[in-house]
Amino acid sequence: MGMRTDPGGKSRPLTTATVPLLAAFAFIYIHTVFCSHQDAVHITAILGESVVFNCHVEFPADQPVPYVLQWEKKVGDTGQEIPIYIWYESYPTHSGEGYEGRVSRVSPDSPYGAASLNLTNIRESDQGWYECKVVFLNRSPNSHKNGTWFHLDVHAPPRFSVTPEDVIYVTLGDAIILNCQAEGTPTPEILWYKDANPVETTATIGIFNDGTELRISNIRHEDIGDYTCIARNGEGQISHTARVIIAGGAVIMVPPTNQTKLEGEKVQFNCEAKALPGNVTVKWFREGAPVREVAALETRITIRRDGSLVVNPVSADDSGQYLCEVSNGIGEPQSASAYLNVEYPAKVTFTPTVQYLPFRLGGVVQCYIKANPPLQYVTWTKDKRLLEPYQTKDIVIMNNGSLLFTRVNQNHQGRYTCTPYNAQGTQGSSGPMEVLVRKPPVFTVELEPMYQRKVGETVEMHCDAQEAEGTQRPTVQWQRRDGSSLDKNRVKITGGNITIEGLKRSDFGFYQCVASNEVATIVTATQLVVEGTQPHAPCNLTANASEFAVTLSWLPGYSGGPDYKQDYTIWYREAGVSEWSTIPVTPSGSTQVTINRLAPGATYEFQVVGKNALGEGMMSNIITVRTLDVGVIHKVQVNPTPFFSPSDDSDILDYSIIIFPTDSSGDVFIPPILKPKGPKPGPPRNLTVTEISNGFLITWQPPLERSNLIQYYTIKYKTDGPYKNLNKGQIRPEETQYLVKNLVGGRTYYFRVLAYSVKSYESSDEVKFPVPARVKHKAITAGVVGGILFFIVAIILSVCAVKICNKRKRRKQEKAYNMVACRITDSRNGGSAADSQVPLKKTVESESYRDYESVFIIPGTSVDTNLSDCIRVLFAARWIITGGKKVKSCAAVETSSVRTLTYLEKAEYQV
Repeated sequence: MGMRTDPGGKSRPLTTATVPLLAAFAFIYIHTVFCSHQDAVHITAILGESVVFNCHVEFPADQPVPYVLQWEKKVGDTGQEIPIYIWYESYPTHSGEGYEGRVSRVSPDSPYGAASLNLTNIRESDQGWYECKVVFLNRSPNSHKNGTWFHLDVHAPPRFSVTPEDVIYVTLGDAIILNCQAEGTPTPEILWYKDANPVETTATIGIFNDGTELRISNIRHEDIGDYTCIARNGEGQISHTARVIIAGGAVIMVPPTNQTKLEGEKVQFNCEAKALPGNVTVKWFREGAPVREVAALETRITIRRDGSLVVNPVSADDSGQYLCEVSNGIGEPQSASAYLNVEYPAKVTFTPTVQYLPFRLGGVVQCYIKANPPLQYVTWTKDKRLLEPYQTKDIVIMNNGSLLFTRVNQNHQGRYTCTPYNAQGTQGSSGPMEVLVRKPPVFTVELEPMYQRKVGETVEMHCDAQEAEGTQRPTVQWQRRDGSSLDKNRVKITGGNITIEGLKRSDFGFYQCVASNEVATIVTATQLVVEGTQPHAPCNLTANASEFAVTLSWLPGYSGGPDYKQDYTIWYREAGVSEWSTIPVTPSGSTQVTINRLAPGATYEFQVVGKNALGEGMMSNIITVRTLDVGVIHKVQVNPTPFFSPSDDSDILDYSIIIFPTDSSGDVFIPPILKPKGPKPGPPRNLTVTEISNGFLITWQPPLERSNLIQYYTIKYKTDGPYKNLNKGQIRPEETQYLVKNLVGGRTYYFRVLAYSVKSYESSDEVKFPVPARVKHKAITAGVVGGILFFIVAIILSVCAVKICNKRKRRKQEKAYNMVACRITDSRNGGSAADSQVPLKKTVESESYRDYESVFIIPGTSVDTNLSDCIRVLFAARWIITGGKKVKSCAAVETSSVRTLTYLEKAEYQV
């Protein structure tokens, strides 16, 4: 059904009345004039605008006659023509589908032809061929042409159909594709710009698919920026910008902090984070569990929009670590934690109504306390009277506030209460606790000290206990002293008896029988020895390392029985190596061995295994030992010999420096150790020397290049001679300063810092440092003062020594005079010795004389002598001159006819 236009200009469908009218024109010869495509009029229009197809009506003989105006458009590949507009005077107009309201005949007053067509709101689909047909009614077909062909080109400015996101988050190394597609007539051209500059294609950046795709295969820092896609044609251009940003995971800007609160107060933990993109998610945990899943916190917590956690009010059990975790989906979540310390007065958490103490044993009356801050002290009452444990025998207050009775007696029975205190005070006393003194259980069946069985046999160990009167029967349990579990398949426990069937090496050890009731727990133990097994693992493995050797020592494990002797094997390997090397220990049974020919400065792993006639036992624990670095490296000139010559690896090993390892006896063995070549670290930087209060501080900065290769630093210095090492040991790579205390004033020092890698070293620039002369003056002054003090002390000691010697000499002389008496008259008259004995003056019993020997003189025959002769004899040395000979022992000597007897012992004698 067609369309028509009413007088108001609105298009309406053609009615059935119109059809007969058109059919009536069928008999009329229609003269339609077609214009060839070569004479067509080409019109260009802009999308959305209007265009007028100018078509004139040329009447036959210039005489107006009725006519029908019809506009048609070719559609499809077949060129089918469809009417888009039909006009006949006094009849409604017809508009084709899609053209309703957009096509109309121009006004008669316009400058265009009477058959011209006005097309408004042009669409891209309007592009194509149009034909203007004027049909004259009742006219011969020979009338000349009065219509024409038009071609409409519809131009449209670009518009985007596909664009990249405004912000694209990437990480370094990612690959991305920016897709930008546009529509328009003519087809738009796509251009790409980065930060206002045209994008240049490289190995990692390319433009594909007619410019619609920008691909970056490996994002680098320089690829970050704003990428603009421009679509343009003859009708205009548009652009779209996408910002490529390195994505950043969430970072906590304000972490939570530790807080201390009183019970009942409110606490808030902050956790502010930033991220790119900013879609940050905050999660809170308490002691590893999400706070929303902690039942005790569920009704008292709030997580705010800024990520902070609020607990209101806090309780004593809320103390602990709280952790916030933030994430925006990029990278690993970040976290920070803080500790909540909830303080409250000390309180008793549990009060048992009855507690028991074992008679004549040690026992404890518990006071179950909870306190924060920590407990300060506890007061106790017994039978409503204050108990003073510090003044009571056999009672001690433990650190946890409980009472310890070192030896229980009947007087300790009674009704007790405890009251705990801390810095916040107390929440009150416990309830009354009835403390009863009862006899503890006793073992009625004792264990043997040791049970010895062979592998595969069965052992039975019997144990039983009995309760005291008025107490419950004790329960008896068995356990291993080392805490390992019992094999339920082979172990049977009946009452207090235990049976272990099919004994194995693992059953070896100590077993405990434990009897418990409400009064006390008693324990007895025994040892089970399983014979006929492989040795047990050696223990206490220790090592002592040198440059090329490690000495191991250990304690033997159980050998497997008295009939078995065990030998040992050392298993060792260098760290990072999968295969183990073994060395048998000699002599047999030795528990110490030295392993030689190890590389210096290397890390090794060692373990020991015992072996007897039944086979190898269990391995000891592995210990890790590092051999010492070589202290001195000897430089030698290498001459090729049949045994040793540089090989093709001279670019790896330095044949000018050789380390000759030695064994434990000091003998050199082959092969020698060649120092490897390798990359050097960069030189240390900014070496400075600064004088400080307690010396001189040498500082430097690590190398800019290859600082990761540094193993240690060494500082060298010189004054007038060659460089010497300043530091005794190696300086660790993380240390960049060294304190020197003893530089000589007035001298100039030169310093260098050497950075050593595993294979080489590099030196810093030389730094010159003149030490001020006042440092020297300080040293001289200190030396002078020290010398003067030493001289004064020496003089004082010398004077004291002289006085002591003089005093001793004077005392010795006085003693000699007092101890001697000579009766010269009797000697001259020839008196007998017995009659003429002259008793010496009795020595005063004083400590002052005990250092002197006692001398007795017995006069002999008549001799011409006098007192002076005797005195001369007495003042002789501790030895006596007799006949020209020196005699040191006690003897009777004759000198000038005088018999002299000298005793050298520190005692007194009388002859």
